[in-house]
Amino acid sequence: MKKGIIIALLAFIAISTKAQEKKQTWINNVKLSGYSIIQYQASSQEEAKSNSFNLRIARVSLDGRILKDFYWKAQIQFNGNTSTLGSSPKVVDLFVEWQKYDFFRVKIGQFKNPFTYENPMNPIDQGFMGYGQVVQKLAGFSDRAGAHSSNGRDIGLQFQGDFLKNANGRNLIHYQVGVFNGQGINMKDVDEQKNIIGGAWVMPVPGMRIGAFGWTGSYARKGTWTDGGGGNGVRKLQQRRYAFSAEYLVDDWTFRSEYIHSTGYAFAQTLTNTDNATNTNCNLSSNGDKAQGVYALIIAPIIKKKVHVKGRYDMYQPTGDSNKQKTQYEIGADYLFHKNFQISAEYSFVNDKSLSDRNYGIFDVEVAYRF
Repeated sequence: MKKGIIIALLAFIAISTKAQEKKQTWINNVKLSGYSIIQYQASSQEEAKSNSFNLRIARVSLDGRILKDFYWKAQIQFNGNTSTLGSSPKVVDLFVEWQKYDFFRVKIGQFKNPFTYENPMNPIDQGFMGYGQVVQKLAGFSDRAGAHSSNGRDIGLQFQGDFLKNANGRNLIHYQVGVFNGQGINMKDVDEQKNIIGGAWVMPVPGMRIGAFGWTGSYARKGTWTDGGGGNGVRKLQQRRYAFSAEYLVDDWTFRSEYIHSTGYAFAQTLTNTDNATNTNCNLSSNGDKAQGVYALIIAPIIKKKVHVKGRYDMYQPTGDSNKQKTQYEIGADYLFHKNFQISAEYSFVNDKSLSDRNYGIFDVEVAYRF
């Protein structure tokens, strides 16, 4: 599988290069790009202490245009181990989008769920050692429902656009809505019910966005379960989520905050491998059918476009109350040697109520580069 994906990618690059050499007009602007993040992280969590270098993520992508109006992208991720659904390499993006009109664009394939501001951000641009906990759990990363690691993505069809220009020609409103399988990346639908996910925001002044998002659908597995009287077949877990988001980018300052709430049960075990028991284990988690969380962050320039300091409050409740609440208080800084090469360092004080020893610290250093 790994060799096949790599060979296919290399073949695609060769074909694309040859197409450019022939100056074909129907396909153009083909570009190879990517990025990598190398990480050192130490944790003082009792009975789970760690201290390790890590290849956090590496991605390679091809994108371009076809017949002027169509944009396409294919992206592969390399990280983690090679035996599970969170493995390396894996296809994360594969889509085409019709972009003839700013106010109405159509995208089909595998791509980011149109849910929250933070989800579609590049991990480097996001600004911290990881996405907010609530985004990771409720936007399709390591999803609360029990889906495999999907990097905030799914397979489906989406409509989006910007409209209502002001006197300066700047659009004031953005919308996006899509229909998705609901099973995460590289997976077919299981229960024939699609997820409908969408959002909209207003942009009253340059750099400011104020928006809201909604999510309705299900996550399902086919297997057996012993709780609730037991059973077998397809077990469907309805998911209802909403988010409120705000962001302001001005003069190299960043302010961003999002609140997300979820209603819907989850499977007890996260799917990690289609060949083992987690694929058919349909027992439910004891966390119940409610979850919520919020984060708020600030990134401030010390030297514009060069040195920043930052802080984030990051809280997630996996249940309907605060009994298992996990809160992270983070401070850090970054230094940009170049717009495509930077180093960042953070310290996070963690309070996790689900642990007997609730408090511990995480120290994280990351080197990130793009090409």
